[in-house]
Amino acid sequence: MNGQERRVKIIKILQDGKQPISGAELAKMAGVSRQVIVQDIALLRSEKYVIIPTTLGYMMVDSANHRPQRYIKVTHSRSEIEKELNLIVDYGGKVLSVLVEHPIYGAISAELIIANRNDVKNFISKIMEQKGIPLLEISNGVHVHIIEANSEEELDIIEAELRREGF
Repeated sequence: MNGQERRVKIIKILQDGKQPISGAELAKMAGVSRQVIVQDIALLRSEKYVIIPTTLGYMMVDSANHRPQRYIKVTHSRSEIEKELNLIVDYGGKVLSVLVEHPIYGAISAELIIANRNDVKNFISKIMEQKGIPLLEISNGVHVHIIEANSEEELDIIEAELRREGF
């Protein structure tokens, strides 16, 4: 199988899949190394396929159903995390990730995928149980969320409400 045939196979697997598929699994299915799959994914993304990496593997997003996203910079303390996330999900947002700028390491990001109050509750519980240090603490509270919503108007409302609340 040549590269083009392999990429067509990858597209088919990702489109048919309901769950993320790891690079190692794709490599095994295609009979190549994981590094070849990483290169194939990069080529497919350059061809405008919306393929997102997750902690569990790759997923393809149907670009016709792709919801708008926005990077929104916020600042707050650890004690306000729950309030901030609840505000976002209450206005229809989904928090995809958080990014901070570290003075030595540069940009550090983590996937969150928080879509509702239950996700917020679970996230806060994990922080408490693990005695984790949220990324905002290494950047004096300044961080950026990638937020997804049904429309640009919803994103405008979320951004305005975050501003109104002082975030």
